[in-house]
Amino acid sequence: MINFEIPGEPKSKARHRTTKTGIAYTPKKTTEYENWVRQCYCIKHRDKRLTGQIRAEIKAYFTIPKSTSKKKRIEMINKNIRPTKKPDTDNIAKIVLDSLNSIAFDDDKQVVELNVQKFYSENPRVEVELSEVS
Repeated sequence: MINFEIPGEPKSKARHRTTKTGIAYTPKKTTEYENWVRQCYCIKHRDKRLTGQIRAEIKAYFTIPKSTSKKKRIEMINKNIRPTKKPDTDNIAKIVLDSLNSIAFDDDKQVVELNVQKFYSENPRVEVELSEVS
């Protein structure tokens, strides 16, 4: 089993862009976040790599808005109120799993089970847990 944390506000995979001359590129913020995910993985699990079928669990924790009342803040911390805002869960999973290609596993096509959840927290982060399915 591999688990690690990506500190900071969760990001999503942005669509590639195309210039007027037809050159396709990945937006800078997406590339930077993918590199950050790789660094967080390598710090804790440098040479560890999964093979075969993989189960992925991703928990994204978003910052509680400053304008939130004390009552709602407590509800958010207790996970009774959860984010329904962007980024979408599928885009969070996409950026994390694409970042780990050739590092944690050969390709994200090996992921056969995926669970993505969104929560509020005073400590924004993404928690990733990967394990081989037996």
